[in-house]
Amino acid sequence: MSYSDFYPPFRITETDRPRTPPGLLSKNEKDRLIEKGFLGLYRWYMARSQEKRNWNPDKSFSWTEMQNSFSDDLITVLQGFFAVEWFVPDYTDTVLRSVRKSHGRSHFQLRWGSEEEKHADTWLNALLFSRRRTPEFLEKYKNDLRSNEYKLPWDNPLHNIVYTVFQERATQLNYLNLERIARGRSRKDVHGVDSDDVLAQVANTIAKDEVAHYHFFLEGVRLFLYYYPAQTLSAIRDVVENFAMPANEIIPNWHEFEETVYRYGIYGPREFARDVVQVVFNNLGIEGRKALARGIKETRLVPDPDGNLQQTAIWDLFDYGVVEGDVQRLHKRIARYESEIGFSEIDPTIFVPNPEIPS
Repeated sequence: MSYSDFYPPFRITETDRPRTPPGLLSKNEKDRLIEKGFLGLYRWYMARSQEKRNWNPDKSFSWTEMQNSFSDDLITVLQGFFAVEWFVPDYTDTVLRSVRKSHGRSHFQLRWGSEEEKHADTWLNALLFSRRRTPEFLEKYKNDLRSNEYKLPWDNPLHNIVYTVFQERATQLNYLNLERIARGRSRKDVHGVDSDDVLAQVANTIAKDEVAHYHFFLEGVRLFLYYYPAQTLSAIRDVVENFAMPANEIIPNWHEFEETVYRYGIYGPREFARDVVQVVFNNLGIEGRKALARGIKETRLVPDPDGNLQQTAIWDLFDYGVVEGDVQRLHKRIARYESEIGFSEIDPTIFVPNPEIPS
């Protein structure tokens, strides 16, 4: 099965149903279940987003109270954060084109873009009210950034959603570490001049969005991992081995920003390994990076006593029971929401076990 098979919409009719051993789910049925899960997850997310995280880049913060004596390093960090977020039209458009026929994923991408554009405008406001970047400088900088176009790091939706899980976790971590500095909780003396209540509120507010985005994409990857474990684990390995933050190749002075973020104590290789990769692995029930690589290398298809082909080795490198439990909990959450609205009586989202997995 190639990764191109994961382009939505997943065929959900019985037309051309592939021959499947008795008792196993067909690819069409797996795809239908994943698609249904995404739609239920999107509906739940949309309602929660509107109820819990409805804020405005201009009016939700006391910008005139922000201090104007930040360190040069902090200004470099803020400018880099803005640059990364400024490509949100590209991020939204490129992903949307690859999932446009999927109701849940495409509509979530529009919601995601509307929330991410607030992040770009908020970091822009932070630079303006710091008084360290003039409106003229930022106008030129915006034009320079948009003179390049961001391209997706992978050419298929499965790899891209896996990439987004790690990217959202890394972005969240960057903002949380900035908040810690802005609240004066850093042990580094160099951070003393950068305490600011407004900046702390900004970093905290945006980080909450990133947490919500991370969990949406994480739930999506769990759906793939549950119904297509071998392909998803392989995609996870590929992404971890080749991970880089978005737009790093087209943002001017990226290396200066990257070096400053590391030296300033916000994010670096140690944080990526410990607080990004390992956290995601823990959330997905994966033992570790070395076990993942070893298990994929050793995975092969072998017939069971009934002649059905079964995966080997991969069951030793991640806890499938954890994944199944998380997918079940997701469906319970969706079911509660659908019961509130009335969808449960018309078009319910129902959990269907994957029988090919050994108990």
